[in-house]
Amino acid sequence: MSDSTRASWSPSLDEVARSFAPRTGYLAACTMGLPMQATLDAQRLDLEAWRTGRTSPVDYGGVVEEARGAYATLVGVPASRVAIGSQTSAMVAVVAAAVPDGAEVLCVEGDFSSMVFPFAQQAHRGVTVRSVPLGELASSVTDATWLVAWSTVQSATGACADDAAIVAASRRHGALTLCDLTQAAGVLPVDAGRYDLTVCHAYKWLCSPRGVAFLTIAESAAPRLRPVQAGWYAGESVWGSCYGPEMHLAGDARAFDVSPAWPAWVGALPALTAFSGLDVSEVWAHASSLGDLLCDGLDLDRQGQAIVTWPDTGGDLPSLAAAGLTASGRAGRVRVAFHLWNDEDDVAAVVRALRP
Repeated sequence: MSDSTRASWSPSLDEVARSFAPRTGYLAACTMGLPMQATLDAQRLDLEAWRTGRTSPVDYGGVVEEARGAYATLVGVPASRVAIGSQTSAMVAVVAAAVPDGAEVLCVEGDFSSMVFPFAQQAHRGVTVRSVPLGELASSVTDATWLVAWSTVQSATGACADDAAIVAASRRHGALTLCDLTQAAGVLPVDAGRYDLTVCHAYKWLCSPRGVAFLTIAESAAPRLRPVQAGWYAGESVWGSCYGPEMHLAGDARAFDVSPAWPAWVGALPALTAFSGLDVSEVWAHASSLGDLLCDGLDLDRQGQAIVTWPDTGGDLPSLAAAGLTASGRAGRVRVAFHLWNDEDDVAAVVRALRP
């Protein structure tokens, strides 16, 4: 696919599904996504271009900007509100550095550590982290809360947060909102514009190489943050910002950019372009319906999730592995995740492995 046609490409769900390797028995998108054929092709071409001295940092810059635009389309915000990076914890740390001395951050019990540890590391300034169950997050916001931080889909359980209630409660109490979309973007429709801040790593449901992450910053929230990781890539003119001491940062979210790991972005661009052209509600309908079908087969209550989890009794993960299936375990639970490469045959295979 040429650069000129990427932006207008709107693939069907079936087209994207066929771009993954078939019959993998892979049920762990919540751990790491699989690459599309276009990602593999792009990375192979890039490796050969690098080997033969035909790569250029300037050309990589164009790839990064296309990827930024595709992600912005996917999550419904202008590209000017999207910063790029490589790890969500580093982006959350930028937010943590902005929390005032003595302020409170409200988190979810059992949330992924990248959404908790950066704030806990601010204890020396009197910053307190208060954690509550996911279902009590909205009702736990108070006037003392400076920031509410949570994952819209919980990593350990696949549970979906009531984002509307959490955002509404935060607005009533004047608290900022920071939402991690890593377990949602690409499988669940998301609107990053409803939050003050979001983070997302693209290596899970967006099927990109590890090292491609995003931070979205609402215009109203930007003055409350400082780009403490600023380097040459955060400059208004990237190539005019290679040397100090003068600093002229970008006037939008690019001021929070960190320099990209170039090969990862080459592989991410085809995947981000594909997902930004999909109706993600169809992806969620596909994945969650397989999840419910599995619950029926295992005599579990339907969870309405793309990630189906249950307490690990010690034998289920080995049984799945023995059947050639790849699942994952977290926080004492088995996790089976369904994405576009999965179908009803995968559900049947899990049931056969666990209910012979």
